[in-house]
Amino acid sequence: MGFLKKFTNKLSPPEATVELTLTNCTLSLGESLQGTLRVESKEDFETTEVRCEIQCIEQAKVIKQVYDATLRTNIPKVVDQSTVIFSAKPSLSGPTHFGNGETKAFALKINIPAGGHVTVMDIDHKVTWTIKGVLAVDGRPDRTSSTYTLQIVQPSAQPVVQREVIRTVVMIPCKYCQALMEQTVTACPNCGAKRTI
Repeated sequence: MGFLKKFTNKLSPPEATVELTLTNCTLSLGESLQGTLRVESKEDFETTEVRCEIQCIEQAKVIKQVYDATLRTNIPKVVDQSTVIFSAKPSLSGPTHFGNGETKAFALKINIPAGGHVTVMDIDHKVTWTIKGVLAVDGRPDRTSSTYTLQIVQPSAQPVVQREVIRTVVMIPCKYCQALMEQTVTACPNCGAKRTI
C-alpha cells in the first residue's frame, strides 16, 4: 500500500454501505427495539466494534440572566438549552474483519427504559429519540448509517379486571318480632329492638 493510500485511509472512513432496518419506529416505554444492521463492504478493513448509538435529547427554551455590556447589568434572555437524558452504545459485535465485497448482517435488540421520556414536539419543549449504526475503526473515522428518529409513547393502560366478591351472610331471627336480621347488626331493622345474645 502506497504512502498516499495510507494517508487517505487515516482521513476517510472505510468504504462500506451501512443500513439500519428497524421492525418498528414507534414504541412504548419499556418495549424492545428490534432490527438489523446490514454492512456491505467495498474494501478490506477491520473494525474494533459494530454497535448502535441510541440517544434521547431534551431541548427547551429557558430564561437565563445574560450580561449586557451596553447596559452594564444582567438581563433576562430566552435561550435554548439541550440535555442528554439517555444515551447507550449497545455492541452488536466485537472486532470483525470485513473483506472486499462481503455482506454481513447483525441483529439488534435494544430495550427502551420504562422510566424514560416520551417523544414531545412543542414550541418551547422537544424530546427526541435517535438511533444509528456504527462501524468503529481504529485510526480512521467511523462509518455510520443514516440516523433514524424514533417515536416513543406512553404504554397503553392495562385493563382493570373487576372481581366479584361473594360474601356469606348469617341471618338470625329477632327475639321479639321473629323477623330475620344479619348476625352483625345490633338492633332489629324491623322493630328496632336491641339484639340479645
